[in-house]
Amino acid sequence: MNDILFMAVDLGTSFIKAGIYNDAGVCLAGSSEPVRDSRPVPGVFLQNGIDIYNAVLRCIKESVDRAGKDSERVSALVFTGQMAGFMGVDRDWKDITTWSCSLDTRYTKYVQRQMKDYGDKFLNISGTNAPLMCAKYEWFKKEYPEKAKCIRKYLLISGYIIGKLGELPVEDAVTDASFIAWTGLADIRNREWSEELCSLIGIDRELLPHIVQADTVCGSLSKKNACLLGLKSGIPLIAGAGDKAAGCVGSGINRNGDMIFEAASYGGFSCKVEEVRADEEKHCFDIIPGADKDTFFAHKYIPGSGITLEWFTEQFMEKDSADRKAWRKVLEEKAAKIMPGSEGVFAVGLLGGSAMPFNDSLRGLFMGYTWSHRMEHFYRSLLECYAYDLAVTVSQVEKRFPEYCMNSVKLIGGGADSAVWPQILADVTGKKFEILDRADTALWGACLLAGKGIGYFKDIGEKAAQTVSVRSVAEPDQDNHVKYKGFIEFYERLTAETGVYFRQLQCIMKQEK
Repeated sequence: MNDILFMAVDLGTSFIKAGIYNDAGVCLAGSSEPVRDSRPVPGVFLQNGIDIYNAVLRCIKESVDRAGKDSERVSALVFTGQMAGFMGVDRDWKDITTWSCSLDTRYTKYVQRQMKDYGDKFLNISGTNAPLMCAKYEWFKKEYPEKAKCIRKYLLISGYIIGKLGELPVEDAVTDASFIAWTGLADIRNREWSEELCSLIGIDRELLPHIVQADTVCGSLSKKNACLLGLKSGIPLIAGAGDKAAGCVGSGINRNGDMIFEAASYGGFSCKVEEVRADEEKHCFDIIPGADKDTFFAHKYIPGSGITLEWFTEQFMEKDSADRKAWRKVLEEKAAKIMPGSEGVFAVGLLGGSAMPFNDSLRGLFMGYTWSHRMEHFYRSLLECYAYDLAVTVSQVEKRFPEYCMNSVKLIGGGADSAVWPQILADVTGKKFEILDRADTALWGACLLAGKGIGYFKDIGEKAAQTVSVRSVAEPDQDNHVKYKGFIEFYERLTAETGVYFRQLQCIMKQEK
């Protein structure tokens, strides 16, 4: 029996998850719980930092209790989780702003102005079409000026948790480099805060956390928290990486041109690349730093795609159905029998707008339906629309990186277990989708980074390849792929042209109020 165990914590939008792993990638004990949030009015999405922190403590403690004496061998704590957000804390780590992710859209008028003025700089310096922290900084400073005066650091969520667990001075707050692109404040090529961007936004770089590599030891578990959690005092706290970057590590995305799609709350596509080449033509993807200091990913996320599918299930599930999963399974079986194009029903599933290209005015849309259509047509059209979005992105990545051979895409996340979505993804994109045999690639990827950080793993790419494999494959049906091409083009035109109508509708709604 090996002595070394690792504990990883995933700080998700919807759930906190924790797991204790051995060096073979086996999870010996784990726990999860929903993250509390408040949605008092449309556009406001609040998650209190202390609620997130307490959920982390409970998940860690439950995992420790389930592991029993094995938990004594935990030798590092490491973190992963949502990559786009904003939190301001005072010198005692008190949450001043709440954790504000992209679902909290009160900042949109500020990002609209900033994108108009600095959009090209955000893309070419920070790698992003969807800057978030810089806009939220301006929003909070202007609309809550007295509270803003109390803030000593603006953080990403993992840096907040590390600081609290280690009881670090707030001046020592950190963030891993994989998080920095979506701040809109970073020079991603050099993995540092950009003097030019920070000056344009008017933020003092002293208010930002130190940028570290994913395998950096950032502190140690405090004696008080160790006692509370049932762990050894002084366990190293490893920075870890954002969930997309950690998921790539855990999935064995090692070669340039390797692609992966995470069908999750925020559907995320990543392709490993060796340099920054921005998509200045269509703005379909960002470039984000990977967990390794020399790695980048061409990345696209589809805001709330998995959340929308859950919303659809909750809102339209038959009232006499006691089991949501069973009802969803029947719905998917019916949807699988429908021809490409959902027999004329067409959807735009961007209920909270588009991030890449940035269009915060877009909302949900169903069109083309008649009295002959049923629930499964609407559901399939949602699955198809996200596949169209992905297909446009893959095409642009191939165009900007033509030297790579991109014939297959690894598939992870809850959507990988769907009875119909993997085949839709394959048919729409024309790529082979390889469904991986583990659902915890971000947690395991974080553990690999922890092992590297304490000197236990030398080659984490090789280790990842030994601990993940393909369990099934969805091969594209070429006839269906041909049929889908017109729908892809229509989706791209529709999302580009309907933003004006959604803006007009929102203006009318405001006038009515």
